[in-house]
Amino acid sequence: MSRLFGTDGVRGEANSYLTAELALLIAEAAALVLAKPAAGRSAGHKPVAVVGRDPRASGEMLEAAVSAGLAACGVDVLLVGVVPTPAVAYLTAVYEADLGVMISASHNAMPDNGIKIFGPGGHKLGDGVEDQIEELLHPDGADARRARRPVGAQIGRVRHAHEALGRYLEHLATSSTRSLAGVTVVVDCANGAAHRAGPLAYRAAGATVISIHDEPDGLNINDKCGSTHLEDLQRAVVEQGADLGLAHDGDADRCLAVDAAGNVIDGDVIMAILAIAMNEAGELAENTLVATVMSNLGLHIAMRAAGIEVRTTGVGDRYVLEELRAGEFSLGGEQSGHVVLPAFGTTGDGVLTGLRLMARMAQTGSTLAELGSVLTVLPQVLINVGGVDKNAVADSVAVADAVVGAEGELGAAGRVLLRPSGTEPVVRVMVEAADTATAQRIAESLAAVVAGAR
Repeated sequence: MSRLFGTDGVRGEANSYLTAELALLIAEAAALVLAKPAAGRSAGHKPVAVVGRDPRASGEMLEAAVSAGLAACGVDVLLVGVVPTPAVAYLTAVYEADLGVMISASHNAMPDNGIKIFGPGGHKLGDGVEDQIEELLHPDGADARRARRPVGAQIGRVRHAHEALGRYLEHLATSSTRSLAGVTVVVDCANGAAHRAGPLAYRAAGATVISIHDEPDGLNINDKCGSTHLEDLQRAVVEQGADLGLAHDGDADRCLAVDAAGNVIDGDVIMAILAIAMNEAGELAENTLVATVMSNLGLHIAMRAAGIEVRTTGVGDRYVLEELRAGEFSLGGEQSGHVVLPAFGTTGDGVLTGLRLMARMAQTGSTLAELGSVLTVLPQVLINVGGVDKNAVADSVAVADAVVGAEGELGAAGRVLLRPSGTEPVVRVMVEAADTATAQRIAESLAAVVAGAR
């Protein structure tokens, strides 16, 4: 059995790979691992789980299966409905729940769905805890699952927490007290979990909001919209004469932006803007920003100029989160638009990011383009080399020599990154350079060497 959990929970085609049966078993296993009697609680205390979802059609089926699995293990379930992933994380902490479950495949197309699990306090699970859950899914874990099933009054109850979205919106309102009056923003809700939360939060802060792709029907989530398809947002911002545009993904843990001219402002630029703002306010702990190895070299150059240190992690917001917690840092994120502010949440929060970005515009009176000019993005070329033996590539002297040669040619004006895929026989060759032609040439040369590794 291959590892079930990826970098962000369990994900796959709904009702094919991710079936109701599997969802129920995952919920039971998670309850066994996470919903244990806690010190200081009465003997009659029943564990609690918060369960939310995005609007995909399969979410209704999987929500029922997850709720059944949790209740069968004696866990009371609070259904918080269609809300962003960061809302589930926040509410898990607020309700003092033993675990939280978000049913979403994030930016993936509609046929897919996924299950993300949060532990107490709304924190993502470490590899060790995920491994414990997976062990209980093996045939020899069946007895342990059956042994935990109570009867009578100890069976878990399922109820709707109708106030949940309001509590999350109240929380967002505390993240920035600066009025956004005078700021006009177009919000692409990706026909996803932000279709209510995003516009409501931005309007509550004083912004004039024009929302698009805000009518989910269960099938149109991420369909040529949201943070992976910015074309409609770029066009709408220019046509409406808005100050900026914000794009969320299906579960709203990401935020990308577009300036008034329709130019893309990616996660690296957003992090640079927020890091400088927090540094000025004395809020940037240890004067440090946490980013992944995929962040553009331009971010490192810009932060160096601003006197800010950049800590790098592996790809995936879970690794950013681990570094933030380990170093007690206050800002981190990814180029893809996951931005984490630990003072306000335990995971990436796209709506919170949008609020903070607009607050910086309101504070400085600057346009988004002016704020973003602090960072010059270096041209980046990424080539996926398929059908290779990743171990052979890692051990290849020819590949190592080619990388050293490329790094010598680029010097401080560029960089090289070879990264094996965690799920397929692919090695990703990424090159950044001062110009696109140089990046393309070096990337193609390295890709050829990687492809020939034996």
